[in-house]
Amino acid sequence: MSTPVPSSHDADQGWRPGSWRERPTAQQPDWPDLDALEAECKVLSGLPPLVFAGEARLLTGALARAAAGKAFLLQAGDCAESFAEFSADAIRDKLRVILQMAVVLTYGAGVPVVKLGRIAGQFAKPRSAPTERVGNLELPAFRGHIVHDDAPTLEARRPDPARLVAAYHQAASTLNLLRAFTKGGFADLSQVHNWNREFVAASPEGRRYEAIASEIDRALAFMTACGIDLEREAGLHQVDFWTSHEALLLPWEEALTRRDSLTGDYYDCSAHLVWLGERTRALDGGHVEFLSGVHNPLAVKLGPSATPAEALALAKRLNPRRIPGRLTFVTRMGAESISSRLPPLLRAVREAGEPVLWVCDPMHGNTFTAPDGRKTRSFEAVMAEIAGFFAAHRAVGTWPGGVHVELTGDDVTECLGGGADIGEDQLALRYTTTCDPRLNASQSLDLAFRVAELLRAGD
Repeated sequence: MSTPVPSSHDADQGWRPGSWRERPTAQQPDWPDLDALEAECKVLSGLPPLVFAGEARLLTGALARAAAGKAFLLQAGDCAESFAEFSADAIRDKLRVILQMAVVLTYGAGVPVVKLGRIAGQFAKPRSAPTERVGNLELPAFRGHIVHDDAPTLEARRPDPARLVAAYHQAASTLNLLRAFTKGGFADLSQVHNWNREFVAASPEGRRYEAIASEIDRALAFMTACGIDLEREAGLHQVDFWTSHEALLLPWEEALTRRDSLTGDYYDCSAHLVWLGERTRALDGGHVEFLSGVHNPLAVKLGPSATPAEALALAKRLNPRRIPGRLTFVTRMGAESISSRLPPLLRAVREAGEPVLWVCDPMHGNTFTAPDGRKTRSFEAVMAEIAGFFAAHRAVGTWPGGVHVELTGDDVTECLGGGADIGEDQLALRYTTTCDPRLNASQSLDLAFRVAELLRAGD
């Protein structure tokens, strides 16, 4: 899969997997031993790819359909994957929630749902400050288990390059299990729908969601009446499930970049899709430089400060050939800013003819600190931003192509509200995230049913 000789196209562009090193690069750890870092990256570069170029091309095609209004993207998973809480049960429960959400959204949208996990590589986290205070200690900010441990000691927060290889092996194990689940019967449509029926029956909002659940029941019954054998239809028992993460730790991404033997193009084989965050999307920075040369589908997050000129410049740099499905813009504006900040971006990109898929991240713009010092998010604010996202697209005449949420299959108490009406006094009960607050399973399904209502309202 790999060779050190660049293709003619890459040579003409002056790009190589390590060319990011010649640019200013934000959000990188202060590695205490650069020789040790390079040694671990050399080990990584000799390991098999986590995903394959052909898989990434298939995802590009699926995202192209979403950009054209013929599919809807659900991107979901952990804020930051944990080395400490890694288990088959945790992976299964997270996947189960995503599959349940996808069934509801498929019915609401009336088009296929592309299922993209924040998983099997979402280990590194950007931070707003290089240090954080824990009790009376001023410590290096926690940057994810791929860098160091989250224990509140100076020794634990010392960056350790050996964790890069540990992250690879955890990602490989996760992918192996995901492929087994999604192709081995766990994703069976009837089973997933039964899980949703159980949720509706137990949910405080069950009466509100009963109509959609009953309509899905009737649709399945109609398929059977038409002679479709639900037991034999492979497409009802298996799903395509893709992986993604923020391409933050560039030595890891570079070490997992491979040359495709069929096309000669470079792919970042750490995930099917990689994205840049609000803090790493500088046009002259190392992160944009790296992503400009790999042929994976890409995403960039745009906060309330993003301008139409910046969006167009990013589109031109990252997708100069205007390949449909290549570039996704994930907006994270905040509930109060989405209505005024998003429409100018939509108009500018549409008028320029850029084939961008627009997705809403309603989580990061609505984070605040509770009185007990824990970061949290209000479920109603999350839904308000999604509603504003849909309204902006309808006003401009563009397609609201997906949602991007942080969630877990565990019964955590990290975000406020939802059907269970979690209050600030309950945050401490089960607050287990290593970084940002996540929706629990019930809140995630609440969100899916409400987004389905928004999708159907636009018919």
